[in-house]
Amino acid sequence: MNTFPIFVTCPRGVETLLATELGTLGIHACTPQRGGVAAQATLEAAYRACLWSRIASRVLMPLQRFEAPDADALYEQAMQIAWTDIFSADTTFAIEVAGRSEGIGHTHFAGLKIKDAIVDQFRNQGHARPSVDTERPGIRIHLHLERAHATLSLDLAGDSLHRRGYRRDGVEAPLKENLASAILLLAGWPALAEQGAPLLDPLCGSGTLPIEAAWMAADIAPGILRKRWGFEGWLDHQPATWLRLREEAGIRRREGLARALPFIAGSDLDPRAIAAARDNAARAGLAERIDWQISEALTTRPPPAATQGLFVCNPPYGERLGMEAELVKLYSLLGVHLKQHFGGWRAAVFTSRVDLGQRMGLRADGLHNLYNGAIACKLLTFALHAPTTESSTSPWNLTPASAPKGGEDFANRLRKNLKHLNKWARRNEVENFRVYDADLPDYALAIDLYQTPERHAHVQEYAAPKTIEPAKAEARLREALAQLQHVLELPPAHLHYKLRRAQKGEAQYARQGDSNAFHQINEHGCTLAVNFEDYLDTGIFLDHRPLRLRIQREAHDKRVLNLFCYTGAASVHAAVGGARQTLSIDLSNTYLEWAQHNLNINGARAWLYDHPPAPGERLPAHALIRADCRKWLAEQAGQPQPPLFDLIFFDPPTFSNSKKMDGTLDIQRDHVELIEHCLRLLAPGGTLYFSNNRRGFRLDPAIAARAQVEDITLKTLDEDFKRPPPAHKAWCIRPIA
Repeated sequence: MNTFPIFVTCPRGVETLLATELGTLGIHACTPQRGGVAAQATLEAAYRACLWSRIASRVLMPLQRFEAPDADALYEQAMQIAWTDIFSADTTFAIEVAGRSEGIGHTHFAGLKIKDAIVDQFRNQGHARPSVDTERPGIRIHLHLERAHATLSLDLAGDSLHRRGYRRDGVEAPLKENLASAILLLAGWPALAEQGAPLLDPLCGSGTLPIEAAWMAADIAPGILRKRWGFEGWLDHQPATWLRLREEAGIRRREGLARALPFIAGSDLDPRAIAAARDNAARAGLAERIDWQISEALTTRPPPAATQGLFVCNPPYGERLGMEAELVKLYSLLGVHLKQHFGGWRAAVFTSRVDLGQRMGLRADGLHNLYNGAIACKLLTFALHAPTTESSTSPWNLTPASAPKGGEDFANRLRKNLKHLNKWARRNEVENFRVYDADLPDYALAIDLYQTPERHAHVQEYAAPKTIEPAKAEARLREALAQLQHVLELPPAHLHYKLRRAQKGEAQYARQGDSNAFHQINEHGCTLAVNFEDYLDTGIFLDHRPLRLRIQREAHDKRVLNLFCYTGAASVHAAVGGARQTLSIDLSNTYLEWAQHNLNINGARAWLYDHPPAPGERLPAHALIRADCRKWLAEQAGQPQPPLFDLIFFDPPTFSNSKKMDGTLDIQRDHVELIEHCLRLLAPGGTLYFSNNRRGFRLDPAIAARAQVEDITLKTLDEDFKRPPPAHKAWCIRPIA
């Protein structure tokens, strides 16, 4: 039979895999090249490649390769091709341009030149002018530019072959179907499927990997659902041959679906993703063939009695700081999870973050360089040798895991702290407290427990010194997170990880995520909203708990000023304590709105002003003002009759160079002036509580010469913060009568 040259394109990195696949489809002389495979094919074999290739993107039939130093050469060479022998005037066409050339700077202009040549040739030969249709053309012409050369080809597929037809139009997926198939082939799924082994994707998104896996197992042609093909408008198309191949694919599909398929499951924490996955699976003819679950990746377990299988996933890449922390947690716990629960299985993790892949603590037996579009990625494959001892009647077994290996010293210290602090917390009606704070040098973490009423753990890792090897620090974190989850019996979604580095300006308070997931905690009769995901801090500083309680007990019928109020927790305590008035000042709209919400949910209706009210303006009982605290203090203290407060809580940042404020704030440098302004605003018999967390801070002796000063640091540190050095320093300051 006659053969002709073809070039089959594919995602970068799978060219050799594609050459092997094309060989099984009857295509000869396959030569892998960058971005595809050059080969020789009969027309029937080319049809088979369009219908059956799971990896290919396009099947191109080169028409002419030529030198093209400029756009005029494109026109001249295109005129040499007998376009009227390729398609008729009533067939629409489109030009697609790929690659680049130094002499042709604009691909759109290059496409116009080819279009002009085609249209002019039809007219010159007395034919009607064929129409261009960029959306649904009858013929698609492919122009590839490579330096000074150009290749014009007929696109036999017409549209990219990754578009199988089961995904709704307009819905983009982070993983194209042909790349998903390549991942499954490289992970060894076909051999496992033949043995009836299961496949689990715990981060399935819209379901591409499980659906492609099911089509492989059921011997379903990846092009079976497609309605349009590029060769259908080609004058040399052989409809009878194509119909025969389609009928053969239909028979194989029916036979494949009549067989029992391996257990294939996909799960995701996002209900919208699972809804999309179910819809895609139904459109793929797999409505009852894939098990979909809304669940977290780290709760996935093997089906009962499954001694082998494939655990495959494509974790999110992470583009924000908050997402980065969540990915560190995910990868760190994923390796432990696989070793604990999936012994005897194979695992495949497709990622653009090889640095995070190393956090899994597993030795990869395969490493493949792939591309997801323009993004360089790696496929890591693992053989999991640890024995599996669990059994269950459910494919989504959630039985407690045995204790993880490694980090036993950390686990023992955590249990010891918990035993002591749980007793103390019950006696003192404390629900949210710090349970661990770098007690062991190798595990440099601060761990806070919150009751919402479900228990959450907020974990902050102190940046390791440069003398510690990164691999060792990663291993310690992995051990600590696994042991923490085990000891506290926490679901992974309730374990929140952050990396705490030295911050500049307001970076500590910058938004890191957009979950908007707020929870409510109780503290001494006050309800406070916290957020574990979107900011470095949760919205409350637990070390100030005793100081807030002191304010609550002293606030009855008093006017209370809260400077640098953050989320207004101290204002809430004052309001709950019966304060006559609370005034909260901060420069951040985000935190002022948070503070307003905190006051409102405690029955203290609060009003928020986006700028300081006019002098003498009467304020409501609970008010919040957006203002630079330093500037506001100076202005109020400079008035002949400044507003007077009975209680002032002053907890400034150590340093700030926010663009919203004038100049910079350095609390060591500026505290004398700021405290003097505060004293000017104190009513007779009033009290100023001044606190900050700067290491090595020294209160200027000049303050003691003008006011009564009492260092109350030790009195404001509860049992969970009695570790040197103190989390903060605090003073009670009163004017000298």
